[in-house]
Amino acid sequence: MSKQVGSLTGTEYLYTETIDTEGISPIAFFEAGDRHYQGQRFFWQNREKTHTIVGIGHAIVLKATGDDRVEVIQTEWNRLKQLVVKEQLDQAPLLFGGFSFDAKHPGSDEWRKFSSSYFVVPEFQLEIKNESTKLSINSLVERSDQSARFDELRKERDRLLHVAQVQERPLFEKAVVIEKTERNVPDYLAAVRAVKKEITRGEVDKVVISRSIELDFEEPVSTGSALYYALQEQPESYIFVLENGASAFVGATPERLIRKEQGMIYSAGVAGSVRRGKDVAEDQRLGNALLADEKNREEHDFVVSMIRTVIEPICTDLQIPQQPKLLKIRDIQHLFTPIQGTAKKDADMFSFVKALHPTPALGGTPRKRAVELIRELEQMDRGYYAAPIGFVDANDNGEFAVGIRSALLRGGKALLYAGGGIVSESEPLAELEETNVKFRPMLRVLGGNRHEL
Repeated sequence: MSKQVGSLTGTEYLYTETIDTEGISPIAFFEAGDRHYQGQRFFWQNREKTHTIVGIGHAIVLKATGDDRVEVIQTEWNRLKQLVVKEQLDQAPLLFGGFSFDAKHPGSDEWRKFSSSYFVVPEFQLEIKNESTKLSINSLVERSDQSARFDELRKERDRLLHVAQVQERPLFEKAVVIEKTERNVPDYLAAVRAVKKEITRGEVDKVVISRSIELDFEEPVSTGSALYYALQEQPESYIFVLENGASAFVGATPERLIRKEQGMIYSAGVAGSVRRGKDVAEDQRLGNALLADEKNREEHDFVVSMIRTVIEPICTDLQIPQQPKLLKIRDIQHLFTPIQGTAKKDADMFSFVKALHPTPALGGTPRKRAVELIRELEQMDRGYYAAPIGFVDANDNGEFAVGIRSALLRGGKALLYAGGGIVSESEPLAELEETNVKFRPMLRVLGGNRHEL
């Protein structure tokens, strides 16, 4: 049973126990929780495939709304970390979840399952890192109840392990799309034109305008199936799943927001894109043209400049290359600038999340006015699209990605999201086509025909 932190009596402790377990497939473990924990699972794999986390069940749930939502989650997590009881070799419990793009957006029925911020500490935490596989139990209980509760959880842990290791793995079939609906295309084109007028008036330099498409399926899409095909189809990306009841946010994003490891921080500027070529020669031509393209370089420079500005006050030894390089994933190639530095002593993970979100790659510049225009012009609820999603552990190590190339699954439907940066040289129909390219990764994952768009 999960607990909201606000309901604590003040006498509970967050107990953690870890065992080593080799040879377990993370997706098999994720699926082991399908029957009893559907709607209470998450999955994370970094782009390098060196760190995979699976969470099953909810030991703790944290939610917050309003302008101070990041600080609320930060404060509650700091409070919880003081309650951790574990042996030296046990894994630190971690907190996984995300924020919506815009704390001030009134929200929609589509995203009603997800609060403005939604984070969980899992009851069962599988972590694969540095060639070791560890499975932890996390439980927030009174000291007097700890022994009995852990006996129950150990039995359930062993059952989940047995299901993952021994039982027949499901044969995932790709979803069958029966209808694809492009939503609000006239509104999207009108928004692009409106942003260009604001740029001409000197109100903004860049605004990211997004749109969505809706897929209807022959049968409800299982989260496990979407996860399986995301791993197969988009191996160069961060892969994530966050379930909440009957809804699931799934994505294969190329973009890191922030990684923090032993005091070092790593971020990236990712903005400016073009499709992949049909052969190596065309791919190189497209990539070289992207590197030389004034509109895309301007868009990219906005992002890198903003990241430098917002993180310089909270880190030292900042290292940012002068020129971008190409980041190539299956359907798209991007301009990419890696960024790293050393976090100042009082700058924790959530300090960087708050400082960086939204970057100009997903919001615009100046940030405040760009977000106001998005709220006014987009005519849709982004929800967790283009927003921070990731984890932090009790030692303040962790990583957040940007929730792009993503979809919201709801039974027999899915909503896919894509957007692009509007600058002075942008043309509405060209921007529409750019979003078509950005829909392709998740369209491919969910059974759509990539050539439809």
